[in-house]
Amino acid sequence: MKPAVRHTTLKANGLEFACDVSGDSEDVALLLHGFPESRFSWRFQLPFLAAQGWRAVAPDLRGYGQSSRPEGKAAYHIDHLIDDVVGMFEVLKPRRKLLVAHDWGAVIAWVVAMRRAVDLDGLIIMNVPHPTVFGELIKHYRPQQLKSWYVAFFQIPWLPEFLLRQSRAQGIANAFLNMAVDKGAFPPHVLEEYRRNALIPGALTAMINYYRANLGILDETSAPIDVPTLMLWGEEDTALDVKLTEGYGPHVKDFTLVRFPNVSHWVQQEAPVPVNSAMLEWLRTKGLALGPAPHS
Repeated sequence: MKPAVRHTTLKANGLEFACDVSGDSEDVALLLHGFPESRFSWRFQLPFLAAQGWRAVAPDLRGYGQSSRPEGKAAYHIDHLIDDVVGMFEVLKPRRKLLVAHDWGAVIAWVVAMRRAVDLDGLIIMNVPHPTVFGELIKHYRPQQLKSWYVAFFQIPWLPEFLLRQSRAQGIANAFLNMAVDKGAFPPHVLEEYRRNALIPGALTAMINYYRANLGILDETSAPIDVPTLMLWGEEDTALDVKLTEGYGPHVKDFTLVRFPNVSHWVQQEAPVPVNSAMLEWLRTKGLALGPAPHS
């Protein structure tokens, strides 16, 4: 029987975070979602991680869903996002710490590890490159420059929000459907979850402010990350080129890469069984799992 998922509110760093939680372990896996998602994007991973001996906690990040939504672009600067992660781990009081992250959540997770803001036992990254790897590639690689057009578009005031909000946030639904290889992974009830969150007053501006407040993220530098790191990558990502999975030797000391052919950017939602299987193999290799293999 799959471990149950319960809802709670976590108070950390002066904010309230709506969270889905599975498991009761002293070891905590914190799962950070991306844009334009929510904690719902981890619905397949929460019970799986609980079965491997973790208390899996997936918050709505600041500005998203039912979490606090501070006003102003500056409130979404990476320094505050890092402080949120630090604060949540402090409140959760874990024995061991695993950070699992996708898209914007993965940007945050990379910087947490780069700054050593949290003493992590493991890091699992999905479909977002190390900031230095991205910065080096985009300087000269035209295909990635073209794929990153939306970052510049999001710098425009109010217009991106206006367009995404039309027809009950059809633009949000299209972000999943247009990118997904397996459109069946995003049936109407799943898309409705993300549309409803985007239509909360102020939510779209908060979500896009992650892009507006952090143009300098590529200047982030650090010594090589020494936390064991697993990168999972859907090869059919139309926003981030697969070349961004290369060249990690100078940046991550203990690096494992698993690529998924015919899977899009939405890797953990589109291919949950292969993703969970890859996580399980890696967790066992690193002494971070105790449960049985996942089943489809």
